[in-house]
Amino acid sequence: MAGDVPVTPDLILAAEARLAGHARVTPLLSSPFLDAVAGRRVLVKAECLQHTGSFKYRGARAALSALPEGTEGVLALSSGNHAQGVALAARELGLKAVILMPSDAPRIKLDNTAALGAEVVTYDRATTDRDALAAEMAHARGLELIHPFDNRHVIAGQGTVGLEIAAQTDTRGADVLVCCGGGGLTAGVALALEARAPGLRVRPVEPEGFDDVARSLRAGQITPNAARPGLCDAILTQAPGQLTFPILQRLCGPGLVVSDAQALAAMALAYERLKLVLEPGGAVALAAALFLPDAVEGDTVIAVATGGNVDRDIFLRALNNGGADAHSPA
Repeated sequence: MAGDVPVTPDLILAAEARLAGHARVTPLLSSPFLDAVAGRRVLVKAECLQHTGSFKYRGARAALSALPEGTEGVLALSSGNHAQGVALAARELGLKAVILMPSDAPRIKLDNTAALGAEVVTYDRATTDRDALAAEMAHARGLELIHPFDNRHVIAGQGTVGLEIAAQTDTRGADVLVCCGGGGLTAGVALALEARAPGLRVRPVEPEGFDDVARSLRAGQITPNAARPGLCDAILTQAPGQLTFPILQRLCGPGLVVSDAQALAAMALAYERLKLVLEPGGAVALAAALFLPDAVEGDTVIAVATGGNVDRDIFLRALNNGGADAHSPA
């Protein structure tokens, strides 16, 4: 799954070339109102505006476009954003896509994945070893497994976010906060910035109770979470990947952790001040930028808003209650 070949800046540049004309170059946005909340300048990389509503299209397209000629189909495992990215990339490239998704994934993500032409197979995340099931299904059906983060071409594709950040700002001494699940985006951005903007330090951000990356970085070894549902479904992985964790250890600062209330408040402020729709897991980096002033260094902070695929009820909850929590969200 991870393979023995390391992810390098050249691999990210190769992914950038394959993504040209396919992935969107997303904007780096700012608002004086968000600066006032954070007490510093806040720049928001709006990956929620990427195809399929999240950064995941980059890694999916990069990985599928690197498959050997003659590949007939792929299998992916995802709570929804990787699923949609793979489904769209497979449709564009003429490949069959089977997506293994938890049965409690947001309805919008299940429906969108099927609408993009993928076959959706659900499982119970509390009782099923999804990696074992995915490997068994891929073998039985003759499909290429595209892991959501422990795949070097996926990491390289996600790393193009970092290349864009380096090109879009002349800030060279700031923390770059990244919503983190298994670490594919975080690792890719860290590698890209090491090559293009080494003064920018990447910090993984996770929700309370699901902070396996932060705990693993402190412990110096992978320390898993229990498998269970939570508000920030997009980033509820059990542990960082075997391929991603060494990169995070080498290049990232300490992990940051925010509450669900802070994520909801960040969603409300992103909508009010930037007109962006974020999902909870896609808002945790912005939440850390806004509400953890003592944990973030520098006069400027960059937050990657990773996704906007949110069910209506949760988005209304953020708008109705999140704004009230914005200045005292703990």
